[in-house]
Amino acid sequence: MMQILNTLSNKKERLTPRRAKRIQLFVCGPTVYDYAHIGHARTYLAFDFIAKYLNKLGYKTYYLQNITDIDDRIITRAKEMGIHTKELARNFEKAYHEDERKLRITSISKYARATDYIPTIIRQVKLLLKKKHAYKIENDGYYFDLSTFPRYGVLSKRTSLQAEDSVSRIDESKGKRNKGDFALWKFSKPSEPYWNTELGKGRPGWHIEDTAITESIFGPQYDIHGGAVDLIFPHHEAEITQQESLSNKKPLAKYWLHTGFLTINGEKMSKSLGNFITIRSFLEQHETPTLPFDATTLLRYMVLSQHYRTRVDFTGTLVTQAKQALITLFDFEKRLTMYATRTLKLKPGEDHKKQKLNNKYILQFHKALQNDFSTPQALAIIFEVIHTINTKMDKQKATIHDIVNTRALLALLYELFGLRFRTVQIPKEVKKIVTEREEARKLKNWQRADELRDKAKALGFSIEDTQKGPIIHSLYH
Repeated sequence: MMQILNTLSNKKERLTPRRAKRIQLFVCGPTVYDYAHIGHARTYLAFDFIAKYLNKLGYKTYYLQNITDIDDRIITRAKEMGIHTKELARNFEKAYHEDERKLRITSISKYARATDYIPTIIRQVKLLLKKKHAYKIENDGYYFDLSTFPRYGVLSKRTSLQAEDSVSRIDESKGKRNKGDFALWKFSKPSEPYWNTELGKGRPGWHIEDTAITESIFGPQYDIHGGAVDLIFPHHEAEITQQESLSNKKPLAKYWLHTGFLTINGEKMSKSLGNFITIRSFLEQHETPTLPFDATTLLRYMVLSQHYRTRVDFTGTLVTQAKQALITLFDFEKRLTMYATRTLKLKPGEDHKKQKLNNKYILQFHKALQNDFSTPQALAIIFEVIHTINTKMDKQKATIHDIVNTRALLALLYELFGLRFRTVQIPKEVKKIVTEREEARKLKNWQRADELRDKAKALGFSIEDTQKGPIIHSLYH
């Protein structure tokens, strides 16, 4: 039974979609004025996992993500670069999709650009004006009147800004009726892009694009709305305010899921502080051929080893811990394979014939994930199984069912977490050293065996002696 912590109620609730076995999921996408950073990656990897896991449970998940391709920051950056806003937005949108491909994010059903929904935005603003929820400020734009919506604050449980809020797009205007009123449509200033509409020459406010997109594709209500925690106020509050005022139906979304902050060594990520790490720079920096996994696997594991709601501090220690965990997984599976072939004489491809039904490891793994997508709990089960099976293999007591059920568990982990391992090529020189060392061990020439082991270590490889023969491990420089 899938339980999720709903930000709207601040309680864990059983997942019951509005339509049986179908889930409509909307997640706030990027504002495409720069390269995406690892804070964005944290959110998008978390929801990629969530969508894939829901599909694994048998739900048909339609995952919609918006692209904000018109915005104050886009306009400012385009002016700085001396190019048109559309060119800038398309360039960084392309870069964003390239980053997603590198991160193996494949769960998104549809991307929706804000500028493709201008007619719907105009219709929504006109209806809000007609219903007396909006008003016009001359030479500025159209604003939502918060005094007409008593439920404002239902998501965040407050109505004013706090230090952790996303404050980059708060609408300031001397003509506002209420302090929190926000722009629905902004009249364009000279040299700014605009759409010539019934509302006048202008462009959409930030919040209205999302409700225009979701209403067009999902209707006035849907199942899950996701995004980063700093969007709860005022952005997600504004979405609720707009759409529920338009439709007179509540709630806009039945469940609200939010990812926690990602900080760098305890500080908020910022270009001015010099700790702004883009996705592409992380992947370039951490791609290491001598490791048995790529940089994408490293980043995916780092993100998913933490609960999606928790604040994560990105440090060198976090990277090291993720590397060590992945190496443990890789080495364990290698040992598992050797035990299966040498001790149990299990042939490749026989797993499905030998596998027990109701694999207890997989049942425990699913139970953890169905507790609000608790990936840390699920990983704890993985490493508990590793310890148990390693102990059994040490005593030569691991059975065929132990092996095949563990393999099935690892396969599920890799599938859901998007982890990929690769074989580190062992040089001929190292293989020769291992052969010579085995000859020395047979002759009980322990000094020579130690010398050869040290020689292999100097080349970046360790030798593990087992009852069934030596295992060569890369030292993973």
